[in-house]
This record gives sequence, structure tokens and C-alpha cells, in this order.
Amino acid sequence: MALAEVAAHLGVSRQRAAILVDRPDFPAPIDTLSVGRIWDAAEVRAYAARRNRHLADDEPT
Repeated sequence: MALAEVAAHLGVSRQRAAILVDRPDFPAPIDTLSVGRIWDAAEVRAYAARRNRHLADDEPT
């Protein structure tokens, strides 16, 4: 998944996803391509499942 797909899967804005992917508990990217970093989709899904609250709740309004 690229950042846009991560954001869509997590149900947050791209700006919020950019913050989340830099958190130490977020899965490490599997590679960096010309379009940017990419993450393993299964790892992103597992991360979302581990979260005990909706990710968008942390997003500033």
C-alpha cells in the first residue's frame, strides 16, 4: 500500500496517515519507490485491528 491506500484503509486523511506512518508502532515500510514509501497490506490491516480506538478520533478538527 502507498500512503493514499493506507489513508483510505484506515479511514483518515492523507495528512493524518502521514503522521501515523511515522509512529514507532506503525509497520515499517517494505520499500521506497519513486512514488514514495510502500507498506505490506497485511501488516497495515493488522495494525488497524490492534488499535483499540478509531484512528480518526486522534485527528485534529
